[in-house]
Amino acid sequence: MAATAAETRMFLEVRRQLQSALLILGEPKEGGMPMDISIMPSSLQMKTPEGCTEIQLPAEVRLVPSSCRGLQFVTGDGLHLRLQAQAELGTKLISMFNQSSQARECCTFYCQSCGEVIIKDRKLLRVLPLPSENWEALVGEWCCHPDPFANKPLHPQENDCFIGDSFFLVNLRTSLWQPRPELSPVEMCCVSSDNHCKLEPKANTKVICKRCKVMLGETVSSETTKFYMTEIIIQSSERSFPIIPRSRFVQSVITQCLVQLSSARSTFRFRIQGQDDKVYILLWLLNSDSLVIESLRNSKYIKKFPLLEDTLKADSSSAWSAIKVLYQPCIKSRNEKLVSLWESDISVHPLTLPSATCLELLLILSRSNANLPSSLRHMNSFQSFLQM
Repeated sequence: MAATAAETRMFLEVRRQLQSALLILGEPKEGGMPMDISIMPSSLQMKTPEGCTEIQLPAEVRLVPSSCRGLQFVTGDGLHLRLQAQAELGTKLISMFNQSSQARECCTFYCQSCGEVIIKDRKLLRVLPLPSENWEALVGEWCCHPDPFANKPLHPQENDCFIGDSFFLVNLRTSLWQPRPELSPVEMCCVSSDNHCKLEPKANTKVICKRCKVMLGETVSSETTKFYMTEIIIQSSERSFPIIPRSRFVQSVITQCLVQLSSARSTFRFRIQGQDDKVYILLWLLNSDSLVIESLRNSKYIKKFPLLEDTLKADSSSAWSAIKVLYQPCIKSRNEKLVSLWESDISVHPLTLPSATCLELLLILSRSNANLPSSLRHMNSFQSFLQM
């Protein structure tokens, strides 16, 4: 894109499956300045008395200029119009960093936040997906004899890795790494008829990183440990630890989880909750086939949220595949009635993460919402999110 004096924001969302696009052209910063807009199959051109801006579209995107319709001016956004677009469907709409584990000869588990080695040179002979959370009830419905799996939890053996919705289950019996002990919280217990109370230690199952003190998972049994996907990177032992910015990694993993669950289970509403079952976010997945091209992204939020610096591109234009969700924050007792309704709805799927990661995700959602054109930030009572 040629640098000019005319700084006009352009936002283009292409829906691959629908072969349609929404184009939003903001007003120049000078305001009230006449502008000529030319739409070509592979580029957009905006001319003002101050200069000319031309934006080249990605090679896989082609617009159909003659299909422009629905032209309107929206205060605060600029010009809105819709048109047909031809976009390739071959792009995989999953995380750019593949976090699913595959059976390899030797793998190393790293803490994603600091690179600390958690499990070194582990042979994974079996990498298997866990059944859904209600699998035992389904067995009872289908079997004409007593449930052979009753009271038999699925625990991995030494060279196994079981994959859940948002976690890995591994066996640490032979691992040299041990979870760092953490001071257990205390709870008040009454021990006599006089209601005299004393503090007793509460069972603590958290697994935290020795180096950076981040919560990595929880102990399930004396030999089995649950590691959350957002906290662990599994890499071939022959390769070095990949340095991935934290916020980009979190949103990539969450995106992959949402897309896979919606495809496998036809569920599109999710409760994002902490390991203590406290609900932090309600998510509603709308689509996962968007391609977004944007110029002059708003970078003022870097100063406000330093965690998100890596998600903003250094150049003035960018393109990325995206999912679109609606979300409601539920911290500080917000949306309690809606949370109660969603908790009692069997079509809403819970997704459990460390509490700190839930807050990180909420920060990412807020940043993405603030960067959207103002007319796209809300739908009914929900806020919008468009990122991958």
